[in-house]
Amino acid sequence: MSLFSLLTETQKIKAHMDDYAAKAKLEERLFELLISTQNRPVVILCIGTDRSTGDALGPLIGTLLSRLKLPHLHIYGTLDDPVHATNLEQYISVIQHSFYNPFIIAIDACLGRLDSIGCITLADGPLRPGAGVNKKLPEIGEAHITGIVNVGGFMEFMVLQNTRLNLVWRMSENISSIITRSYMKVHLNK
Repeated sequence: MSLFSLLTETQKIKAHMDDYAAKAKLEERLFELLISTQNRPVVILCIGTDRSTGDALGPLIGTLLSRLKLPHLHIYGTLDDPVHATNLEQYISVIQHSFYNPFIIAIDACLGRLDSIGCITLADGPLRPGAGVNKKLPEIGEAHITGIVNVGGFMEFMVLQNTRLNLVWRMSENISSIITRSYMKVHLNK
């Protein structure tokens, strides 16, 4: 059975990282979003810190994507230069001043239900970073991608600290591949 859900009010797709059919649908939806940008600059904002295993998903994805040097894809948030709670507003300002009308896709790790660990979500609308750990940070993005890295609901900081690196690494590879394939498909269709 495929773990795939599509909700209509704000379009949201959820796929487990080991479910190839569901990931293909997620990739297709990302392609649709990217093709609809109408030549706007595409910015991938990868949020998180390498100081917490569970929260390192964003910087790992940013690092993998930045190494590919995809043309006209602007990446913020890497292991060398992470975007996190204390500098997020500064990076949002930099992006807004560097690009005219950018299409921003925000990426972050999140906590969820036990049966959702390992799932990737792609949703329309802004990301609310820090919501899972009760931080009030600015919303960002016209679309967002999250990776559910562990169980939420109790002692979130400890849970993020004790998340398995293997899971976070595999998710970062999967999400990076989905973004890369969708982005390259857009450029092949131009």
